Amino acid sequence: MTGGDVQHREEGPVERAVLAELAPRVTRRRCPVPGGGTLRLLEGGEGPSLLLLHGRGNAASTWFPLLPELAREHRVLALDLPGFGCSSSTPGALQTAEDGLRFFVEPVEAVLASLEAGPMTVVGHSLGGLVALELALRGHVPVERLLLVDAMGLGPEMARDARLYFRVGPERIARVLGPRLFGRIAPLPDSPLHRRLMALDHELMTVPGGRPEATRAFNTLVPLTGGVFHRFERLGEVKQPTLLYWGEKDTVLPVSLAEAAEKALPHARLVRTASGHSPHLELPDTAVSEMRTALDA
Repeated sequence: MTGGDVQHREEGPVERAVLAELAPRVTRRRCPVPGGGTLRLLEGGEGPSLLLLHGRGNAASTWFPLLPELAREHRVLALDLPGFGCSSSTPGALQTAEDGLRFFVEPVEAVLASLEAGPMTVVGHSLGGLVALELALRGHVPVERLLLVDAMGLGPEMARDARLYFRVGPERIARVLGPRLFGRIAPLPDSPLHRRLMALDHELMTVPGGRPEATRAFNTLVPLTGGVFHRFERLGEVKQPTLLYWGEKDTVLPVSLAEAAEKALPHARLVRTASGHSPHLELPDTAVSEMRTALDA
């Protein structure tokens, strides 16, 4: 990728409070990317490496309900994807979907190589699921297992309302609506934990200046009409054991994508849950249990 670095952003008050509660068990640092810029890493625990990749507009910190439990038996690495959270981006040509995919994947690969994390399980939600899948297909880092949570990249379908939402811009919508109304778009169960998650989500979406480079990259993957970028024809190349963890009520990426992927992947298992597009956040205890079962298999 070419071009000048887009500077990273600082943490907001909600995120700082979340990370303070995770410390000292989970620490944070900035990892340099060749060519300029940094990706923010949250890291904690010891044992086999477990990489967590978030969805569009979120950050590594949104995994906070799961991080302490996962870090009991694993070295957990949660990265902010390029252009999101507190990671910077290195702008370049963003004309095709392959350009957009490289925007997100190549800096992650570079940081993982520098960490020497060894064989790792990669957990990816939504956009992070596409990045996880691509890491496995490229083979430049040692991915030994995949956990794909309502993941992009498995087929061309995406709900029309979701496409419109992304095209208008979640950042713009969050600023206009404010936290209460924005939270009604994809509400979580009413609990103290979920209210904190929704406050964090709104804070991440309303950073000054928005996320222009990451948005441009994402939009190459999700056109307003036609098929969403996917790797369905290459799923047969994925030799790693794969858990497809999917919300049956997902109104963004239908569970039919996971059903088709389960048949196409050589070593896949589909687990359905009574939730929407973010089952790991809607039902975090259940998600941790399923992850542990997959990791122990």
